[in-house]
Amino acid sequence: MSARLVRVAGRVQGVGYRDWLLRVAEAHGLSGWVRNRADGTVEALLCGEEAAVRDVLSLCRRGPALARVDELRESFAEPPVEPGFHRRPTL
Repeated sequence: MSARLVRVAGRVQGVGYRDWLLRVAEAHGLSGWVRNRADGTVEALLCGEEAAVRDVLSLCRRGPALARVDELRESFAEPPVEPGFHRRPTL
């Protein structure tokens, strides 16, 4: 299992990025969460098989149709405690 904490910057709020990532993560069998941050970025914890995490990270660099991803930063993280993939409140 692999876990990554991801921060995505650009036009990623107000364009359906969180809902899109929720669907993509679930389709790839990942657990974790996604949320907006007050600074305008989107943050997510992605956990699952290494190949699935890499695939989702690659998709995150493009995002949904209305998004514009300017930067994606990732770091290794601890796996989430709760199963499934969730949308969290804005931080």
